[in-house]
Amino acid sequence: MNGIQKISLALLKKFKFLPANIYLKYYYEYYNGKKLDLKNPVDFNEKIQWLKAYYHVPVLNKLVDKYEVREYVKDKIGGEYLNEVYGVYEKGKDVPIEDLPEQFVLKATHGYNFHIIVRDKAKLSTLKTRLTLKKWQNRNQFYRGGMEWAYKDVPKRILAEKYLEEIDNKGLSDIKFYCFSGRPEFIEVTMEIDSAPYRMYFDLQWKKIEMGRIGIDAYEKKLAKPPNLEQMVEIAGKLSEKFPFVRVDLYNIKGKILFGELTFYPADGRHPFHPEKYNKIFGDLIRLPEIPPGQKVITEL
Repeated sequence: MNGIQKISLALLKKFKFLPANIYLKYYYEYYNGKKLDLKNPVDFNEKIQWLKAYYHVPVLNKLVDKYEVREYVKDKIGGEYLNEVYGVYEKGKDVPIEDLPEQFVLKATHGYNFHIIVRDKAKLSTLKTRLTLKKWQNRNQFYRGGMEWAYKDVPKRILAEKYLEEIDNKGLSDIKFYCFSGRPEFIEVTMEIDSAPYRMYFDLQWKKIEMGRIGIDAYEKKLAKPPNLEQMVEIAGKLSEKFPFVRVDLYNIKGKILFGELTFYPADGRHPFHPEKYNKIFGDLIRLPEIPPGQKVITEL
């Protein structure tokens, strides 16, 4: 792609008033450097863009909502897999920071990468925090990213949750199951070590896969297999039933499994896997549903 093409696509990807099936072609080409064929998508990221454009099942609006999804999880696997919530607030100014514990987490319910991890409330700037919460609530994830449809109409609220931490690690290992029509197939683990993020991939037997993704370094050391991995796989399968694709994110704290979130558009469908072959391997596992006759999008499971 030459410089003029890149500049043209950079301008076009700002035109979010365009129909999704047109806009996403510019968006995809800008980030992936190749054309998007929505009539015959093959690679994983191509199919993620297809799902954005045509898979508009209303329940997705609740499942990407950090608060509303809790009811779904409770119904499917039980409330014991949910982290403790201190409160959910319509406005950032309503969060009673002074009444929260010394450690807690604040999240926006309507997107991702909206979180503040508070390990010591005494060091927290209340003014700065409220300004950050207000900034979050002025953003719409659908327009912020690449038309991730499920987020379009999610209420913009603030969630306060219990702080979680692993032994000898000031943070959490996020164990993410790539699930296709209710079948977990691959595992991605992301972690933070000395404030640096790392990522690695496994099959369901915890055999490491030599693959990666742009943006986070691969973790080269050995990572112990969770003793309750089979239970985690079973949970991921139950939570992903009926969906062509969803990534189920879980935590494992001292052997206790906790739900993290459901992700329908990993990395916004922007960052390919490497080596290249895995883009097709993951893509082949997504069986796209047919759009019903007379409809422009899919609206039912």
